[in-house]
Amino acid sequence: MNGNAHQREGNSLELHNNKLKTSIKGTFVLIVGSILVLISMGLSIAYGAADIKFGTVWEAVSHFNPELTSHQIIQEIRMPRAISAVLVGALLAVSGAVMQGLTRNPLASPSIMGVTDGAAFALVITLAFFPTATMLGLTFSSFIGAGLGVILVFTIGAFSKGGLTPVKLALAGVAVGSMLSAFSSAIALHTQVAKDMSFWYAGGLTTTTWGSVKILLIAGGFGLLLALYISRSITILSLGEEVSKGLGQNTLLVKSLGVIVVLILTGAAVSVAGAIGFIGLVIPHITRFIIGSDYRWIIPISAVLGGLLLVLADIAARMVNAPFENPVGAITAIIGVPFFLYLARGERRGL
Repeated sequence: MNGNAHQREGNSLELHNNKLKTSIKGTFVLIVGSILVLISMGLSIAYGAADIKFGTVWEAVSHFNPELTSHQIIQEIRMPRAISAVLVGALLAVSGAVMQGLTRNPLASPSIMGVTDGAAFALVITLAFFPTATMLGLTFSSFIGAGLGVILVFTIGAFSKGGLTPVKLALAGVAVGSMLSAFSSAIALHTQVAKDMSFWYAGGLTTTTWGSVKILLIAGGFGLLLALYISRSITILSLGEEVSKGLGQNTLLVKSLGVIVVLILTGAAVSVAGAIGFIGLVIPHITRFIIGSDYRWIIPISAVLGGLLLVLADIAARMVNAPFENPVGAITAIIGVPFFLYLARGERRGL
């Protein structure tokens, strides 16, 4: 009896120490990551077709002078772009983390699972048949399109022989994404909105405004809070549905709230920045490697690292072929495609 008591006490102490180490590591990563995000935002604001000194950037922020052209560029163009990059990267990364936790699928992400293409498809419909739609209307249509993509992917995957393995779900996502993308192109060409949609296809932040920032803050803020609210439940669900039910968790409610989170975050991000892929795939894996499997830490750290990655990718998009800009989606694809192939190779036995 005494031996069992000592063993339980030892296990409890070890669990406490592991939680303390995770908390210290998570706090450290959040602080360092946030500092790097602020530095990268400063670089993003200072670098462009006309390079601006950091001192001028600080003056434009602290003592804005509307008569100075450099201050106008910073306030009206570069600051909204930098802030939007952080927010879009954060929303896509958290969306991918939630998807991977809900499905226990390491290949899940908004760009691969058809969510991004569904949102883009809805945007084409809106631009083609409701050309006077506001930014709020475009965002709402993105939510609906993202939902359509999710429904189609899981419906097709559910009918596959042997059930929903990670690779089959990814293949269904790629197939649905390709189909929706083809439909989007056909409608865009027929209704002559292809030029307007080229921005969303490529993915970029060149047209972001303070209105875009407001949309991202409102929709993204609600989605991130909801994600944090269900983070503990996602951690339990990621251990397996039977384990989750055994602990008395309402798995249907958790999954429903998780899907709502994904639709809100992806819809808002796509409506502002277009089809930027692979952030939702890469960042959650990096985060789990750093901090472990506790989604109470995975979600906030993914948000910080996702924002950092997209700001750096946006800077790279401007530097590769300066003074011209490349689509930021191409930069994230260069990072994400090899990562996806590596993961897919690891999951090949699930076919």
